[in-house]
Amino acid sequence: MLRRTLRARLAAPTAAVAATVRPSLSHRGLVTHPHHDFSNPGDGGVCTPRAPLSLGIRREDKNRWERRVPLVPDHVERLVKELGVRVLVQPSSKRVIPDEKYEEAGAVIQDDLSGADVILGVKEVPVEHLIPDKTYLFFSHTHKAQPYNMPLLKALLDKRIRLIDYELMKDDSNRRLVLFSRFAGYAGFMDGANGLGHRLLAKGFGGPFLACGLSYMYRCVADARLDMTRTGQVIMDDGLPRQLGPMVFVFTGSGNVTKGAIHMFKCLPHVWVKPEELKALVEDKSYDNRKVYGCMVQMQDYIERKDGGEFSRSEYLARPDLYKSVFHEKIAPYASMIVNGIFWDERYPRLLTKEQTLTLAREKRLRLLQVADISCDFGGSLEFVSHATTIDKPFFMYDPISGKTHDDTEGEGIQIMSIDNLPTEMPLEASEYFGDALFPFVVQLARGNFDHPVLKGAAITASDGTLEQKHEKLYSAIEEFGVVHGSGAKVTSSQKILLLGSGYVSAPLVDYLLRSSSKSVTIASNAQEEARRLSNGRPNAPVTSLDVNDAASMRKLVESHDIVVSFVPASLHPAVAEHCLSARKHLVTASYISPAMKALHERAKSAGVTFMNEIGLDPGIDHLTAVRQFDDIRRKGGKLTSFVSWCGGLPAPEASGNPLGYKFSWSPKGVLLAGLNGAKFKMGGKLIEVPGPELMRSAVPVSIYPGFALEGLPNRDSLSYLDTYQLGSGADLTDMFRGTLRFKGYAELMGAFNELGLLDAAETNIPSGTSWKQLMGKLLGCRTSPEPKHWREAVARKLRPHPADAHGRLDRVMDGLNWLEMLSDGHPVHNPSPSVLDAFCALLQAKLVYLPDERDMVIMHHEFGVNWGGDAKEKHTSTLIAYGDPNGYSAMAKTVGLPAAIATEMVLSGEIHRRGVVAPVHADIYVEMLKKLEGEGIRFHEKVVRL
Repeated sequence: MLRRTLRARLAAPTAAVAATVRPSLSHRGLVTHPHHDFSNPGDGGVCTPRAPLSLGIRREDKNRWERRVPLVPDHVERLVKELGVRVLVQPSSKRVIPDEKYEEAGAVIQDDLSGADVILGVKEVPVEHLIPDKTYLFFSHTHKAQPYNMPLLKALLDKRIRLIDYELMKDDSNRRLVLFSRFAGYAGFMDGANGLGHRLLAKGFGGPFLACGLSYMYRCVADARLDMTRTGQVIMDDGLPRQLGPMVFVFTGSGNVTKGAIHMFKCLPHVWVKPEELKALVEDKSYDNRKVYGCMVQMQDYIERKDGGEFSRSEYLARPDLYKSVFHEKIAPYASMIVNGIFWDERYPRLLTKEQTLTLAREKRLRLLQVADISCDFGGSLEFVSHATTIDKPFFMYDPISGKTHDDTEGEGIQIMSIDNLPTEMPLEASEYFGDALFPFVVQLARGNFDHPVLKGAAITASDGTLEQKHEKLYSAIEEFGVVHGSGAKVTSSQKILLLGSGYVSAPLVDYLLRSSSKSVTIASNAQEEARRLSNGRPNAPVTSLDVNDAASMRKLVESHDIVVSFVPASLHPAVAEHCLSARKHLVTASYISPAMKALHERAKSAGVTFMNEIGLDPGIDHLTAVRQFDDIRRKGGKLTSFVSWCGGLPAPEASGNPLGYKFSWSPKGVLLAGLNGAKFKMGGKLIEVPGPELMRSAVPVSIYPGFALEGLPNRDSLSYLDTYQLGSGADLTDMFRGTLRFKGYAELMGAFNELGLLDAAETNIPSGTSWKQLMGKLLGCRTSPEPKHWREAVARKLRPHPADAHGRLDRVMDGLNWLEMLSDGHPVHNPSPSVLDAFCALLQAKLVYLPDERDMVIMHHEFGVNWGGDAKEKHTSTLIAYGDPNGYSAMAKTVGLPAAIATEMVLSGEIHRRGVVAPVHADIYVEMLKKLEGEGIRFHEKVVRL
């Protein structure tokens, strides 16, 4: 039925074309699976004849692209007609095969799968959708103790569910039997070729690869191969630009992924060359530009013993420390496109490091245009492949000279495709291929033969709510990452989010969360007009009034939602948290964990709720990136010797033309008060404390990039983060420092303003109609406002001595006061102003405002000192530079709002499962969150310097 339809879809336009595409295909463009005849009930176990078990096929809901199925209608038809199995299929409007086809095959279409004994899916099942006392088959991503899926594993145990994981279905030789990987190869090569065409166009060369579509644009593999064959015909007819040299495709690995990629490559007119022939091929100008060149690279081609001895595969796998990679010398300089299909882990040398790539680029020996990294080991065998791309946005660029990633195809660097769910681009045939392999084992399940060796070996949990013996080590991971205390927060299927506040950073959060049609965001604010602008009339973004001090209305608001995001002042968070505790609702804030909030930890844990704090920019993104580096250093056997972290929200350089070099998008009060805090840190092996009044005098120059004239100030108590970051006592660290960035001159001028009394928060009576000239006279101790020529003397008397006095400090202070119009007639103080600080804040907010065409900037920079033993020392840096969009989000709004939005999403989905008062300093939080942030364009650029 379906297969007949599929064959019709695959039929080529002419027999001649079909002949060019089909000879290497064994069946519909696929390679068939050899397997035993599992129709014999005694194959792998003894079954007593009885009524067959019923089966269910769930609809996929991992993401909008997931359209695959574990079994196609042909498989269902056989189960129904040959075995008498009752098959239930959940309806789905996006599944690659319509519901009607399953119904014609004999399945029952219904939402409720509780009548099925065995339920099959493809991707992970949301915890709330798991049905107790069933057998499930899906890719669970739990057997390696992946922290983010330990709540899922815990739920499987709690609900007494037997889990059989496709990834663990293997034969006696430990080869996987049920997999999609060949389709990852098909799609990966096709998408890579599409990217190659666009990259060549960006460099000024049109060509045949532009006609290659992304894989999801084709109905089947044969269509994609046909298009690739036609591309090859154009290459044979017109040739490729000789300016580019030979077009060399390098393939790594020898598994199903690489075989799939080569299956597509062979549609092109090609010549195979050995790795040792690459250099001569590229240097010899007599190559054939009407062909492309392929090179299969195995580990012996680029791995050498450090002592020059003979390569031994078994020794290399056991003792990789004895070997080094020479891929950067023998392979990389000659590749036009690398198709990477190898499995890699950190014990082994990389194919290509960032430093090696930089060297090749500087020496003008890097001709690499495109990488198709199908393996998706981020930061792995190809170190510069930093993150996953998506089907919607399949490419990013890496510039080895700057060490930065960017999205400008016409910019400098290597274009990278790293989509991590490639098989779903070819959902129909991938599902058939997968189902053909799975079907014999489903037959065994229908007969109740759970003891079949392949099925038994793939089981992670048993039906009695325990782990299978070989997976018992997962209990410790479940205890650490999967336990939910108490009855926990209840989350509805239509997720309702309550946002408290509608200010500056709210828009990215609201827009991000409303991408999902199953979410609504109620905007509660005391600034109704601002909230209505934020809602923009969206029906799933209702607006309501907010009074945090009105206990009855707050209780009602919190109880009617699943989670609360609090963007009100940090002093109000504990009161909000009390309402969340009473209603058992989760809470997300971007603020520091105050002592009052910290005191709620055990109560929140007992209530089964997550109070996620410190999830903005600083604090927030700084934690994610710092702890990732700390864990990476520990994992690789290194020792952290120092940690220095800087962060600042600044105007972009072109918008910084004022005496402070600073601008505000919201009330300056928080920034000014932060300048009064004392600081504690360790630098150069010494513990240093800076009292609040001296903070602005402690500024030091900060060199990150030569184009930025920056200075930095210590930020509060850096030593308190030794415990947060699990760095012990800090005795082994020479530096432990967290600081705030400003443009040079800010600290000198703001320190002077403090000495003049402008940061005095004490309540005072500023009469209505007072001018700034009058107020300044009072602050300077003058009975009457000085004459213009005497202002300078009055200011000088008030200022404390400063090392910069001999270098024009007073001139700069006077320039600042005059620029702010604080010494001239006719410039009134804002009323009402309960303190001098409030009046000064109102003045700064009016004078230092962003103009419509101006943009802001965020800089975050970490420096890690690392000792690998002996004299092997390095400095690792991790840097984020983000600019705002005058017609969109500011950089500050994006880097505060998006982390909070992603945290909210992850708490609701169960990806964040820790309970109590939590900061984002754990691998089960930062790994996925950084991946999501990178998908939003918030990426760090990392660099290693050997010392």
